[in-house]
Amino acid sequence: MFYDFKKIEEKWQKIWQDTCAFRAQADPGRRKYYLLEMFPYPSGKIHMGHVRNYTIGDVASRFKLLQGYNVMHPMGFDAFGQPAENAAIKNKTKPDVWTYKCIKEMETELKRMGFSYDWDREISTCDSSYYKWNQWIFLKMLERGLAYKRASGVNWCPSCQTTLANEEVVDGGCWRCHTKVEQKDLEQWYLKITDYKERLLEDLGKLKQWPERVLAMQNNWIGKSAGVDIYFRLKGRDEVVPVFTTRVDTIFGATYIVLAPEHPLVKELIKGKPEEKEALRFIEKVSKESKVVRTAGDVKKEGVFTGAFAVNPVNNEDIPVWVADYVLMEYGTGAIMAVPTHDQRDFLFAKEHKLPMRLVISPKGCGMRVEEMSEAYEGEGVQVNSAEFNGLTNLEAKEKIAVWMEKKGTGKIQTHWRLRDWLISRQRFWGTPIPVIYCPKCGIVPVPYEELPVELPKDAPFTGDGGSPLGKVKEFVQVKCPRCSGEARRETDTMATFFDSSWYFLRFCSPAYGDSAFDVQEAKYWMRVDQYIGGIEHAILHLLYSRFFTKFFQDLKMVDFDEPFEKLLTQGMVLKDGEVMSKSRGNIVDPDSMIKEYGADALRLFILFAAPPETELEWDRKGLEGAFRFLNRVWRIQENLKEKADRSLVKTMHKTVKKVSEDFNDFKFNTAIASLMEFTNAIYQSGADRDVFSKLITMLSPIVPHFAEELWQTLGNKESIFKSSWPGYDPELLIEENIELVIQVNGKVRSKLKVSRNIPEAELKELALKDEKLGPWLGGKSPRKVIVVPQKLVNIVV
Repeated sequence: MFYDFKKIEEKWQKIWQDTCAFRAQADPGRRKYYLLEMFPYPSGKIHMGHVRNYTIGDVASRFKLLQGYNVMHPMGFDAFGQPAENAAIKNKTKPDVWTYKCIKEMETELKRMGFSYDWDREISTCDSSYYKWNQWIFLKMLERGLAYKRASGVNWCPSCQTTLANEEVVDGGCWRCHTKVEQKDLEQWYLKITDYKERLLEDLGKLKQWPERVLAMQNNWIGKSAGVDIYFRLKGRDEVVPVFTTRVDTIFGATYIVLAPEHPLVKELIKGKPEEKEALRFIEKVSKESKVVRTAGDVKKEGVFTGAFAVNPVNNEDIPVWVADYVLMEYGTGAIMAVPTHDQRDFLFAKEHKLPMRLVISPKGCGMRVEEMSEAYEGEGVQVNSAEFNGLTNLEAKEKIAVWMEKKGTGKIQTHWRLRDWLISRQRFWGTPIPVIYCPKCGIVPVPYEELPVELPKDAPFTGDGGSPLGKVKEFVQVKCPRCSGEARRETDTMATFFDSSWYFLRFCSPAYGDSAFDVQEAKYWMRVDQYIGGIEHAILHLLYSRFFTKFFQDLKMVDFDEPFEKLLTQGMVLKDGEVMSKSRGNIVDPDSMIKEYGADALRLFILFAAPPETELEWDRKGLEGAFRFLNRVWRIQENLKEKADRSLVKTMHKTVKKVSEDFNDFKFNTAIASLMEFTNAIYQSGADRDVFSKLITMLSPIVPHFAEELWQTLGNKESIFKSSWPGYDPELLIEENIELVIQVNGKVRSKLKVSRNIPEAELKELALKDEKLGPWLGGKSPRKVIVVPQKLVNIVV
């Protein structure tokens, strides 16, 4: 007897939809639970990564429903972005037409998986009703000096024809299309996330239920460094080059300094020197390289001599000034001091270019020599060749040298940060228009709030020939200045899509609210997100920006919390044949075809059973077939229900409820399923009654909801299983009836017996003395004393 999964799944999906089964409403009298998975980009088809992410969330959501929580589990679409624009060009259509078509397809597929979303809360970031509030937030930031425009060298994707934030450059390529990123000088809009750097760093300590790996990645990206700005005077010039270092203990070993190719002094230093031509060629070459590639640890570092020298302020030595690709203008001061003996990157560079080296830290008890070094020594040790600081440990010297240099005026103790302001300008159409106007008379003028949203025009040309289509729409660009009514032009850049996703979790609290970005009272009830689920790839980008926006809203007095997500789970990738599934590798498994063959519930069961959520999951069709067979095995139990289950099975049931409850709370779904399979085996051995079977179904219901609903109804229940309660367990029934009794002779273990837990003490003595295994140890002697420790041991003293 096989269950008809197609008929059952379609039936329950319709019932859930018709009854709005998962609609959430604020209720101050109930405990709330806000569960959210990172919303998808609407590509038109869900993939196995989506299935895994959303199944994990759905199980947690349904489990909380059964525990009596008021659950909000919304879904929407991160719908702006480059791919839709490219697809529009390729398919000779419009981005909005393409995107809404894809959203419709994905909605259908998500509903086919049986996910418990409150579809009444659905949002799409490309709707003007949503991006109006992007523009509102931008204007609020502009008012407070957090949004500003400046010219700078930026990451440029020649394929997408747009700029990228540093965080969007992955392994030297565009995060979306993987094209090699170049550098380009443009005027761009930035958000001053650096104003929040202290709070963003300090509040990482509040995120007790986030993965350590994510916290470490954010900590490193924010990058707070305590050190010293050291002033290197340029020889023959009345100028100094400030260099920031966290290793002031190595200053006596600095044998050259290196400037970023973009450093404003470089072209002055090389002017008229024999090195000028080669240096200019090098600067031009580096300008086309991604900053991420330039600083990558596995890429050979290149540089040229400027022909200039600087003076090391601690020993007055003349040292050469070089330009190298691995130094970036935006980090520190755009210049570094090079200590080849104590920094591996400097060591390799110095070896390549035959630059001098001096050892200034030696391992304790080891006479290290420069000429014998095969790599830099980066460990701790004792100062050498460091004048009056010789003999100190380098940790002691670090503090003393810093103070000494500050007193002499050759340095200043400073704190530097790696975090840079967030570049949000994109030279594309399919994004939120930046709501500013440029007036020849008034300058930059914000669009008045009452004129929001600034909507995307319907008739923008899509030719794929580069540049923003917005700039080609005369009716969009040419406007009157809101201040002087003179001729003006509208900004044609749009916002990075990460702007849209930096606050969507708040919009879900009141998606139809028209007076502000979100209803403050609704957000007060639902926020924070109790459980957030998504990929580790968003550890820096989306998660950092969301934390920044939340702190901004706190400053606006719109929220009374400073972190958006209480718990974070980062699920692992889905692999096939050891590699991540992708179209380019040709190893995609289509969820839709698996649903047609085995049903959504079997797919959900397999996805959860195959691996813990945080780890990678290897696709295995046999595992899916096994999940399907297990469901059919459970289905057949209903045919042979008993009047009353055996006591031993009831005890097994209570143990299973306890184990599965704990595993669900800890997101250990694979071990929970293993326990349910063991329980099913026990049922087949002794037979279940209605109560035992009902509890099995209830525990399975978050995992296989259609299947469980149908069996629940078959048992005569009128309401949905998700209006029932999660089963409890009796602690008394968890106690083992039999215990292992240890038998000792003169304090040494000589035997063990299985006995009833409640056996009287006199019987314990009698059982122990009759134990035949003790013969060799008693030797026919009568015991002088018998000591009984109830439920533990009997010690016979002879």
